Amino acid sequence: MLATKKNSSFASFKTKEMPMEISSFEEKYLHMAKAAYSTRRIPKQVMKTLITGNVNPKAGDLVLAEVINIRQHKRIELACGRRAHLHNGDYIILCYGNRYAPDQFEAYMPEDLDICHMVAAGGVAARVKCKHSGIKSATEIKPVGLIGNNLGKPLNIKDWAIPVTELPAAVPEIYVVVGTSMNAGKTTTAAHLIKGLTRAGKKVGAAKLTGTGAGLDVWLMKDSGVYKVLDFTDAGYVSTFGLPVNILENIFETLLAALCDSGVDSIVFEIADGLIQQETSALLNSENFTRHIHTLIFSAQDAMGAKAGVDWLKNRNLPIKAVSGALTASPMAAEEARKIIDLPVLNLDMLSSPDIEQTFCQLV
Repeated sequence: MLATKKNSSFASFKTKEMPMEISSFEEKYLHMAKAAYSTRRIPKQVMKTLITGNVNPKAGDLVLAEVINIRQHKRIELACGRRAHLHNGDYIILCYGNRYAPDQFEAYMPEDLDICHMVAAGGVAARVKCKHSGIKSATEIKPVGLIGNNLGKPLNIKDWAIPVTELPAAVPEIYVVVGTSMNAGKTTTAAHLIKGLTRAGKKVGAAKLTGTGAGLDVWLMKDSGVYKVLDFTDAGYVSTFGLPVNILENIFETLLAALCDSGVDSIVFEIADGLIQQETSALLNSENFTRHIHTLIFSAQDAMGAKAGVDWLKNRNLPIKAVSGALTASPMAAEEARKIIDLPVLNLDMLSSPDIEQTFCQLV
């Protein structure tokens, strides 16, 4: 267990059940702890106290935890993007939050500091409700305490979110990539679209709008030549699962304004999960979001999924212009889609071509 030093300058709050204590701890332990991607905006130098006892964590609170049983996640994604191997007994710094991942876990915020799980390599602590039968159980962690500042206030990523600024009167061309589900090829589609727009001479901004905090998609977009890339964690949320639509709209406007302020002239947004997932559906039914969209690209794993998704989007009068995604890895699946969908089916070479902007202009 992490050794701590009690400091008389910090308060001890009593409750009917047990005290909540605020302690300082040796700096060397902070240096040995592996800090996850989700915590990257908070500098380690402000991590001064450990809050233990009768504590009710909030979404986005930083927690210091000990790894006690490695299962599904054997590595943790660090702030720099490197995936560090985990060992039982390691100390890690995560954020509390929910997770929605049909191919992995459904997990929720715990109400205490009891044993829970690391449910995402990007650094999310939660308690698993159910999992996909094809994966292992979640890696178990034992929270040591919330991490606080020098006054004993819990550190939360919301306090380090990018500033909220007003949207300009005119925004750049906005492309949005949506899909049928996890692993439909949305991020790959977005990354190749970024490459094509960049090759066409555009200064491209990009953002992952919804999902669970992890850097893999952000790094892929960055590697595709994006000028500036953000995600919802930059707006102060470790996960968007369970957020009401007005908060999702605020995240969108915050990220959009920040990208506009950076001087980009094209923007690519990716929305996680599938059309019927609650946050995705809420956004695509929100006029505050959809009125900004110029072009929608739909990613699917097969032709039938592509057809159903395109019809769903057309029924809402959304500007769906093309289909792409995992199905384009198979010429046969792509041909099936072309036969039943009156839209271009774009493979990755087409998306990453410098002609891609002209292709979409011709579809207006």
